[in-house]
Amino acid sequence: MSVPPVTTATVASTPRRPRGKVLPRLVVHTLLIAGALVMIYPLLWLVASSLRGPEEVFRETGLIPWNPRFENYLNGWTALTFDFSRFYINSLLISTLAVFGNLAACSMAAYAFARIRFRLRGMWFAIMLITLMLPIHVLIVPQYVIFHRLGWIDSILPLTVPHLLAVDAFFIFLMVQFIRGIPVELDDAARIDGCGHVQIFLRIILPLMKPALVTTAIFTFIWSWDNFFAQLIFLNSPRNYTVPLALQAFLDSTGRSNWPELLAMSTLALVPIFVIFLLLQRRLTEGIATTGLKA
Repeated sequence: MSVPPVTTATVASTPRRPRGKVLPRLVVHTLLIAGALVMIYPLLWLVASSLRGPEEVFRETGLIPWNPRFENYLNGWTALTFDFSRFYINSLLISTLAVFGNLAACSMAAYAFARIRFRLRGMWFAIMLITLMLPIHVLIVPQYVIFHRLGWIDSILPLTVPHLLAVDAFFIFLMVQFIRGIPVELDDAARIDGCGHVQIFLRIILPLMKPALVTTAIFTFIWSWDNFFAQLIFLNSPRNYTVPLALQAFLDSTGRSNWPELLAMSTLALVPIFVIFLLLQRRLTEGIATTGLKA
């Protein structure tokens, strides 16, 4: 394939950027870069401090550990009663089950609100939206009483089973808005071919919901992984501790700890979140490009 030569006419026809807009853009880009550096500095400091000695952690503010101590990671991994592999398995199990529960239950609930006409649908949808305004501190006491009577305390059941019952109103609302953007004519065409609601949901709606499903999976995993408060309430035994509870266990009653080991384990705790986000972000972009829909 030959490349057409660049002629004087081509150069002359290329639109030139107005000189008056160069300076404002330079200022904007400089401010954005400065803001990005401010935002990312705590993360870089965390990684750098995880390689320092106890006496250097809060004394040094630079980002280069001149005498890196990689043994902080090895010592931190086995510093508690159980090593961190157990806490990682517990966190991954809870987060994975929460993701699958939200994807299954919230998508079905969203399809019902968006496509099925049933009695008092608007009222139930409004009640569901109201639950978004309830803080978790209001719900945690009745939840604890219910789970205690069921014998679920100190197990992963209180942290996973509710996700199978479509209790996350935010994700239901997100999916409802996405389904409403899908043409209803697709449902009518499928109905003419003899499909019912189950087949329309599984064969038509669910494949087109990939961007919303990926977004739900990303946020559910991150929120479940970082859900320190609920895990602290429902998990008591160190054997069932998750990564956030294990990090808290580094602190003794006086608030003192081996900070380099704590920061080393905090750095490792971020790895699964980054990996999951990067993997699913790529699929999210592909889903939007292939379906031509925007959430």
